[in-house]
Amino acid sequence: MARIALTGAAGNVGRALLAAFDESGADAAGRGDLVDDHELVPLTHSPHEDVDADLMDVTDPDDVRETLRDVDVVVHLAGASSPSAAWDDVVRVNLHGTKHVFDAAVENEVGRVVFASSNHAVGTYNALDVDDPEAMSAGPARTVDPDDPPRPDSFYGVSKVACEAVGNYYADRHDVEVVNVRIGWYMTKEALRERAGEPNGGADDGKARFARAMWLSPHDCRDVLLKAATTDLPESPVTVNAVSRNDERFLSITETMRTLGYEPRDDAAEVLAGSGG
Repeated sequence: MARIALTGAAGNVGRALLAAFDESGADAAGRGDLVDDHELVPLTHSPHEDVDADLMDVTDPDDVRETLRDVDVVVHLAGASSPSAAWDDVVRVNLHGTKHVFDAAVENEVGRVVFASSNHAVGTYNALDVDDPEAMSAGPARTVDPDDPPRPDSFYGVSKVACEAVGNYYADRHDVEVVNVRIGWYMTKEALRERAGEPNGGADDGKARFARAMWLSPHDCRDVLLKAATTDLPESPVTVNAVSRNDERFLSITETMRTLGYEPRDDAAEVLAGSGG
C-alpha cells in the first residue's frame, strides 16, 4: 500500500480526488480498484470543516519537509490557482512552494511527485485574444501535444511552466519520478451546462467553445490523477494533458492514455446534447 500525500486537498480538484477514496461519494461506483490499495493523506493550508486534513504551509520549507515524512507519493495541487494571480503570489506560493515539495521529496526519499500543472501553460495556442485566453478563436483548432513549446497565457501560466521545469530538473538530477499533469477545466456537468449550453453557449461563442474543449469531468479527473500517482512509468519525467474525451478538445490525450492508462469516460458534447447524464 502506498501512502499518497495530497496537497491542496480542499480545492475543487483536491476534493475530486478525495471523493475517489470516499465510499459514500456520489460517484462511488467509479472509484476503481486502485483506491483499495492506497492510503490518501489530505493536506490543506488552513482548516476546513468539511475536509479532514492535516495542515501544511507550502511556503515553509521546514513544515513541508516534516509533513511529507513517511509518504510514498505526493500529488501536489496546492498553490495560487487563479489565472489572474499576481506575479509575487505565483512566485512565492507556486514556484517556491513547489521547490519546497521537491526538496522534501528528495530528503524523505519520496518515490514520485505528481505536479498539477495547467492548460494555462499552453494557453496562448488557439486563443481568440491574448487578453482573453479563455475564449477560443474560430476555425479549426491546432492540436497541442505535451512536447509542444510552452505558450503561457498569464503569470499563473508562466509559474506552471517554471514548476514543470523544476520537476524535470529533480527527475534528472535526483531520480524522483515526476508526472506533470496539465489539467484542463475541472467542472461538474451542471457547471458545464451553465457555461456552454444554449442560448449563450452556441458553436460560435468562443468562451463556450473553450469550455467544451477544456472540460475535465469529476470522474475523469479522479481517473487521471489516480493513474498518475500509481501507474508504472515507462520513463521520467512525463508531461501529459488532462481533459475529458471531448469532441472539440485540442489538447492531445493520446500520450496520457498510452503512458498512464488514462480511460476518459465523459464528453462535453454528449453532456450538452443530453446523453451524457
